[in-house]
Amino acid sequence: DGRRVHVIERDMREPERMMGELMQPGGRLLLSKLGLQDCLEGIDEQIVTGIALYKDGKEAVAPFPVEDNNFPYEPSARTFHNGRFVQRLRQKASSLPNVQLEEGTVKSLIEEKGVIKGVTYKTKACQETTSFAPLIVVCDGSYSNLRRSLNDNIAEVISYAVGYISKNCHLETPENLHLIMSKPSYSMLYQISSSEVRCGFEVFTNKIPSIANGEMGTFVKNTLAPQVPPKLRKIFLKGIDEGAYIKVTAAKRMEAALSEKKGVIMLGDSFNMRHPAIASGMMV
Repeated sequence: DGRRVHVIERDMREPERMMGELMQPGGRLLLSKLGLQDCLEGIDEQIVTGIALYKDGKEAVAPFPVEDNNFPYEPSARTFHNGRFVQRLRQKASSLPNVQLEEGTVKSLIEEKGVIKGVTYKTKACQETTSFAPLIVVCDGSYSNLRRSLNDNIAEVISYAVGYISKNCHLETPENLHLIMSKPSYSMLYQISSSEVRCGFEVFTNKIPSIANGEMGTFVKNTLAPQVPPKLRKIFLKGIDEGAYIKVTAAKRMEAALSEKKGVIMLGDSFNMRHPAIASGMMV
């Protein structure tokens, strides 16, 4: 229809994120409606048909419902490396003749009489330039620098998600995301590739156990691991025993707030945020 899209991406390398690794059946349905289902294929993605819940020594499996006839395929979820999925989306976008995908850092929005007209950005070659369009889409994430130009929303840190990957292992039931109602926070395991399992949990205190001096590893071994079912415990501890890289990410909460300025919309974490695990949201 003649419209062109200029995508300015800060870093074109494959991101290494801990969030956005589970896409529920509804997300797959939306992908298919957008014609992007193939972006979720060929990345060693894993099929997930339900959630296994563990509490007080009891176990229950909650499968995804299959009665919904809106699905053109089996209503199952997928787990995967988020960065691989992002790269497939970028490849898809760059293959379209009306899309220009460029590496650069947006520094500010260009405003004229209450209307956002464009952006000022620095190219990969460190040259400052501008780009103009009838509609500007701001989607620069939870640490958005552009949000402050549009509203007064402030994100609140509610906890910290902690995760690592146990390599060269396979869950007994990889088709389930395993959620343990442990204390002081939940613990979870899921197959993230054919040979890797993501292990994660949450810490609520402002004093996060130190990774550098081994406090985090001790917390996992002495506090969480004993509450993990025996059939999962070996894999849960494997990454810690092998010195896996432990990643800590702030989980934030921020209600959506519309901007009164025209010519711009916000998407994703720059617009609103909720809990990445218990709010059932594909945030990243």
